[in-house]
Amino acid sequence: MIKIVDLHKSYDSKSILKGINTEFSRGKIYGIIGENGAGKTTLFRCIAGLERFDGEITSDLQPLKNYLGLLFAEPYFFDKITGEEYIRLLCNARHKVINGITDKNILDLPLSQYVSTYSTGMKKKLALLAVLLQGNEFFVLDEPYNGIDINGSIVLTEILLKLKELNKIVLLSSHIFSTLRDTCDEILVLKNGTFTKHVYRDNFDTLEDELKSSGVKDLVGRLGL
Repeated sequence: MIKIVDLHKSYDSKSILKGINTEFSRGKIYGIIGENGAGKTTLFRCIAGLERFDGEITSDLQPLKNYLGLLFAEPYFFDKITGEEYIRLLCNARHKVINGITDKNILDLPLSQYVSTYSTGMKKKLALLAVLLQGNEFFVLDEPYNGIDINGSIVLTEILLKLKELNKIVLLSSHIFSTLRDTCDEILVLKNGTFTKHVYRDNFDTLEDELKSSGVKDLVGRLGL
């Protein structure tokens, strides 16, 4: 369980999160959606303990950050580090002994090469693989599908469903509605600094229709194409 009570976050005089209240249960996948700048990444950073905030975030495992795997939308890597060294670095941070990395390299990455030679999608796959091999209980994945090829996306979907089966908690953001439909139990809409909607699987079609009909055609029409 992860519980958030009255979470507020501001940068200088700009308020980003304005009273987030929700609870995430084990064995479920939650999609967090919102426009660019809505505060999704800020929320994820607060949950991961990377930001100071007002309010309270608790979980059934403490400290939460020691059991949480965070995948950034744009993962950071040292210049001179190989894929295998990166995985071992993250696993060492969790005191996790990792053996048989080659067999666990299901995303077919060139682990002996410097990460600086990787494409954007390969870097995302490497960061994901390392977070998975840490043995975390909670996962916060910021745009995990971005930049990943179609085969990688299929594998990622199966990984997420396996994490659900293993009674983990997964939070993910995505601008691709089909990825949310394929994986999530619930979608939370972040707007004006708070969750304005909690939508369950039975109503995903209605939510998608609402998103499509929210003036999109009028906006496209203004281009005069």
